[in-house]
Amino acid sequence: MPLLTDTVPQLTCILTNTFVTIVFMTPRPAPISRRDRPAKPPLSRAGLIAVALRIMREEGLEKATMRRLAAELDTGPASLYVYVENTAELHTALLDEILDGLPMPAGDDPARWRDDLIDLLGSYTQALAEHPTLARSVLLLRPSGPNYLRLIDALLGLLWLGGVPVRRAAWGVDLLLQQSTAAAAEHGTGPGAPDSTEQEDQQLTAVREVKSSEHPHIATARAELFSGTGRQRRRWALTALIDGIASTPTPKI
Repeated sequence: MPLLTDTVPQLTCILTNTFVTIVFMTPRPAPISRRDRPAKPPLSRAGLIAVALRIMREEGLEKATMRRLAAELDTGPASLYVYVENTAELHTALLDEILDGLPMPAGDDPARWRDDLIDLLGSYTQALAEHPTLARSVLLLRPSGPNYLRLIDALLGLLWLGGVPVRRAAWGVDLLLQQSTAAAAEHGTGPGAPDSTEQEDQQLTAVREVKSSEHPHIATARAELFSGTGRQRRRWALTALIDGIASTPTPKI
């Protein structure tokens, strides 16, 4: 008589007779990983900056917190400080990323040094204006990334090309970058830019309604206080600064 047994591990049954034994094996189940997601990519400074840059471009700098970055990279916030010492260093790195590819003038035409200088500062302002929250942060930073140093070097070269003495040029670069960064912070249009339309309307109304008996100088200049396009005013401001840098001696040290 056939004998049916289930006492052998991993066997469904054993059929035995005088001539042959037939063994039916239970298929081994496919192994199931305990991970519910792929292995994490290794952390790196470049990877951290890339994620921060994406968040800043899509949602604004204020969203690129260490906690948010850690969540995006599937790690703890403390792990990120191996790659950036603090938020200031992160913002400095982001500035250098957006300056990558900033067009630099040849700087070899003395007849164009002033126009090239204004155009370069305009390109810097335009790039930074897409991230006004970062522009406000940069006003308080001391950037030192390779692309920022390349920008300083180009500005110095153009000032020297125009005959500006070394010390005036060195001091002037700081002034020019302050003005350009402040313009980006004030007039930025990217994520994080405040809606200042209501405040601008209030200011315009206040100036228009001012009484000449109380504020005679504003009353005289009221038509010009808001005249000109933004581009015209920015180029004029840079021209005035450059002329002042070129003509104003620095104190003796």
